[in-house]
Amino acid sequence: MDDRPLPPAEAFDSRVARTTVTSFRMIEALEGGGYAGVSQLAADLSLSKGTVHKHLTTLRELGYVVREDGQYRLSLAFLGLGTSVRGRTELYEVSRDHLANLAEATEEVASVMVPERHWGVYLSHTRSAGVESATRREGERVPLTATAGGKVILAHLPDDERDRILDERGLPALTENTVTDRDELLAELRTARDNRFAHDRGELEPDRHCVAAPITGPDGTAVAAVTVSGPAERMTEKATRLDFPSIVGSTATAIQNRLGRERSDDGPADSGEGQL
Repeated sequence: MDDRPLPPAEAFDSRVARTTVTSFRMIEALEGGGYAGVSQLAADLSLSKGTVHKHLTTLRELGYVVREDGQYRLSLAFLGLGTSVRGRTELYEVSRDHLANLAEATEEVASVMVPERHWGVYLSHTRSAGVESATRREGERVPLTATAGGKVILAHLPDDERDRILDERGLPALTENTVTDRDELLAELRTARDNRFAHDRGELEPDRHCVAAPITGPDGTAVAAVTVSGPAERMTEKATRLDFPSIVGSTATAIQNRLGRERSDDGPADSGEGQL
């Protein structure tokens, strides 16, 4: 779904510490598989067992890997890092109550997505009581081109920045509904910019629909998106009685306005806005 797994350390030039790359390749392998032993990691990453053991021992001594019954897994230290980073972002704090209200109003999953390194990253999810959890994890990266949140972000970027993203990431086909024709996508983005909302009808996952609206900065460039998503059949039924674009748009505007007020009151802060 994103630019992981990392390539071998040899793929990087001399500016990069290759031992660090190797450590992170192991971290990502453990993140994807849960538990693994030295032999499995060595085979999966095409590394010697001695190299794998040395890196795992280092990560274990530092508290980032746990060994249980001869198998290794990531420790909860990563959870602490992630929640600490997110907790210091202005957007996360400002959006929490608004997102909860949106989830209650729609009885679906409400989310905030931010752009980072030309991907869409889920900053947070909120759901109302009785609604199943989001199918994508908080912190997970997904293509901007295949999601409602990503498309509304792309629609509110300068043309040159949007073209750079499309050139680098392409338009991967994730389902049979994913738009993979560039001209078709650009036409959809123009409509999304005019209307200030976008849809994803089974483009990221075939059985889920999503509606998104942008959170924009003073120059009109998107810094994030607010989304509501749920099972396709249920979202289609609710769309006959709920104006999803209006509800999601109102939430995005409320968050945007509050961000503006807090910045005026407090001066510059760590906004948590995505870095493209």
